Amino acid sequence: MNQMSGAEAVVTMLQRYGVKHVFGLCGDTSLPIYDAFYRLDHGITHVLTRDERSAAYMADAYARVTGRVGVCEGPSGGGATYILPGVVEANESSIPVLALTTDIGVSSRGRYVLTELEQKALFRPLTKWNDVVLQAERIPTTFRQAFRAMTTGRPGSAHIGLPFDVQRQPVDEAVLHADSRHQAYPAEPVGPDPDALETFVDALLRAANPVIICGGGPVIASAWDELQRLAERLMIPVATSISGKGAIAETHPLSIGVVGSNGGVPETRAIIEASDCIVFIGCRAGSVTTERWRYPDPDRQRILHIDVDPEVIGANYETEAALVGDARLTLAAINTCLDKEKHEAPTRALDREKIAEMRAAKRRIFQELATSDETPMRPERVIATLTKYLPDNAVVVADPGTPCPYLSAYLQLQRPGRSFISNRAHGALGYSLPAVVGAKIGRPEAKCVAVMGDGSFGFACGEMETIQRLGLPVTLIVINNAAFGWIKAGQRSGFDQRYFSVDFSPGRHAQIARAFGIEAFEVDHPSAIDIAMQKALDADHPTLLDITCQPLHEANAPVSEWIA
Repeated sequence: MNQMSGAEAVVTMLQRYGVKHVFGLCGDTSLPIYDAFYRLDHGITHVLTRDERSAAYMADAYARVTGRVGVCEGPSGGGATYILPGVVEANESSIPVLALTTDIGVSSRGRYVLTELEQKALFRPLTKWNDVVLQAERIPTTFRQAFRAMTTGRPGSAHIGLPFDVQRQPVDEAVLHADSRHQAYPAEPVGPDPDALETFVDALLRAANPVIICGGGPVIASAWDELQRLAERLMIPVATSISGKGAIAETHPLSIGVVGSNGGVPETRAIIEASDCIVFIGCRAGSVTTERWRYPDPDRQRILHIDVDPEVIGANYETEAALVGDARLTLAAINTCLDKEKHEAPTRALDREKIAEMRAAKRRIFQELATSDETPMRPERVIATLTKYLPDNAVVVADPGTPCPYLSAYLQLQRPGRSFISNRAHGALGYSLPAVVGAKIGRPEAKCVAVMGDGSFGFACGEMETIQRLGLPVTLIVINNAAFGWIKAGQRSGFDQRYFSVDFSPGRHAQIARAFGIEAFEVDHPSAIDIAMQKALDADHPTLLDITCQPLHEANAPVSEWIA
């Protein structure tokens, strides 16, 4: 019987699940695993990060662009607590991220050892699946359970705790087998119930002016072909949540774009109001997408719902018909059902002409500000310039503060698929700078751009060392307005401009970037942004743009409560 240590078994199980990259940060309790990474021939690249939060955010973005499990790791104590924000973000966004945390030895528990805490209890409410391995012989089974849980059904995150002494115990090499079905997600997708399918299609065909609202489900399931086919054959406009950007090309004549309180505008809301039936697909119908459940209006609009998670359906709206299943398989089944009856596209009041009028009105408002030469620069000018020079294969990662509503509303995706990422589940600042590292490593052929406010920059600027060390030709765009702008705008709109503890000193972000060895550009006037943007995006090395912009509380951001 060939044996290896528990730490070697961990590395071997990762290898057998096809893991190519692990993002993490070293610690005392991780020494056996780090030694196993050093000694074994495994083909895995370990990416040293400067913060465990960053490691989890990198793994999250990596998983989103690759369709494979993202893996992050950290040590006991502070490492385990620091890694939590990325783990819960991935779980609530239905992204499979495996967090490996090492721990004090099992034999040392209850003896006031430095960094001791109850990791299983800590991670339980934040993950889809979670365990701490107490015996090394359980490592193979634990990894198989974690990968199966992360990739099947509604994907989500998992956590495995690895005590120090368990990493040194022996494991029989013969039991180190992996299930190849669970290397990518969504794994083992399921289609809808046939009887429910007929009911759903009948309800859909009775709608005079239906509108589809897609969440992240169709993007995760790669359901864009099936979605476009359904929309075109029944002439149904398609809107998305922020997470749903990419479910349909936003240049498609049936695309409305993002709706809701963050990224939606009055013109897109009007399309939702004019509908008699809303079809949610892979969307939780949460507070942002529905503007706190006002659009759609449950008193006058029928609701149909498709989701892989049955607990989502009916949680916020009384639902007339529903289908539980993978978005791609379910939409394919609907199209097959319609094929049998040879249904043609009906005449709709919400037709392509109406959508074109809405899009034109939205564009006119944007263009007026995007072409303004006023200072401080309008955020719309930044988005328009970025769009002008952005390559077709680009991936844009947006932090949830200032950049998110502008990019959601006005960055028009030319094709379907995962090319826009924002951490919409919990909206923690400091996401995009590390996440762009994971995006670039996962999709090296793409130009990857992170857009953040200066508040977010302060959370994660240490990862510029990681970017420079790895030589990643990513572009960082910092919106410089010396405030936590989202909160300040909320104080303006809802609290009579009583601004409290939201302003900080203006940063010289370009100088900070240069100190890390990154080429940087400072832009404080609209006349300078074109040249700087083009140089930054064309570079074959890391770059940063520090752009002084109009503060969010003074801007015309596409956020419904501020517009009102």
